[in-house]
Amino acid sequence: MNIGVDIRCLMHEKRTGVGEYTFELLNAVFSFDKENQYFLFYNSNKDVSAHIPQWSQDNVHYVFTRYPNKLLNLLLFLKVLKLDNLIIKKLAKPLTFPPLPEMKLGTSSGEGSLPAGKAGVGLDTWFSANLNFTRLSKHIKHILTIHDLSFEFFPEYFTFKQRLWHKFLNPRKQCQRADIVLTPSENTKRDVADMYQLADSKFQVLRPGISCHMKHIKYNMEQTKQKYQLTGKYILYLGTLEPRKNVEAIIEAYKINQELGIRNYGLVITGASGWKNKKLLKLITETDGVKYIGYVSEEDKPALYKSASLFVFPSFYEGFGLPVLEAMDSGVPVITSNRSSLPEVVGEAGYLVNPHNVVEIAEAMKKILSDHKLRDILVERGKKKAGEFEWGKTAGEFVKLLNN
Repeated sequence: MNIGVDIRCLMHEKRTGVGEYTFELLNAVFSFDKENQYFLFYNSNKDVSAHIPQWSQDNVHYVFTRYPNKLLNLLLFLKVLKLDNLIIKKLAKPLTFPPLPEMKLGTSSGEGSLPAGKAGVGLDTWFSANLNFTRLSKHIKHILTIHDLSFEFFPEYFTFKQRLWHKFLNPRKQCQRADIVLTPSENTKRDVADMYQLADSKFQVLRPGISCHMKHIKYNMEQTKQKYQLTGKYILYLGTLEPRKNVEAIIEAYKINQELGIRNYGLVITGASGWKNKKLLKLITETDGVKYIGYVSEEDKPALYKSASLFVFPSFYEGFGLPVLEAMDSGVPVITSNRSSLPEVVGEAGYLVNPHNVVEIAEAMKKILSDHKLRDILVERGKKKAGEFEWGKTAGEFVKLLNN
């Protein structure tokens, strides 16, 4: 089959949760599926090639167009273009849109043409790795991924521009048009089904796993700590700095423990800077013992996890919560929220708290840091739980879905 894949979420230098999920899923799929032909589509009027993963398999092909993103989105929104037609026309012959910027194509099996035996066949399926402006021919099967519905449940956590973006995307209509909706958790599946009134049969849960690359990274713990100027024991948070993540509660809980005399632990906050976080950044700079080290690369994450005494992630809402899984796999005891998908991810392997109750978060910190027996139990359970999540299994389910 010929499968179009929207990889516009992989064009960014700093890859966050959605990007990690998409990369790992495709990487696992391409490692064993040699039959289906995959056409990876991305668009930008800037050079983003350095950020795009490079797969060299013969059945993986890249289609790159140079529309300004706002123009492409507008053309899709106004129903002027269809993504599947755009790709096939680009592969078969040059597009004839004189007013538009020059387009460029790169494929792993030949420049400007479909693979042998595929010319003129067209696409059978389109895989949207995330919500984006999408318009397809009616005969194209559409598999759409919804990672979470935070924009529906907590619009106040987003900027005006982000809220407007989601309004024009019209997720409800996209889900209704899709033949299959993928979600990373049962909780997100329920949320989407209830919110958009969709039948259960329309869904497939594809749970993420631990990055194989992360598992095999060779790291030096002391060098990594020196790189980020970390000394002594520390509590760790990893995730985007945005209101939904509830990082302020971590800091307030940390301050309570300092007042109670538990002062031999620092608090390390890491992740992309996000949005609507001026108050949070001010709180970080004003709180003794708290250090923000910004976005960290995949190569540095294992050492940061394994050096931590505790991982705290009391998010208000998550479609899955990949950092929690990574922390458990790294042998770090986890405190996380009793909301959304997080209890589903950790099971009995994490210490669940009410994210709205700072005192409860503080007490959980104190208990785990002072009770070594509890810590050892959580570490053992965490590693066992993390072992249930494998990208190879997820990729197999995805390919089976495509072939059926």
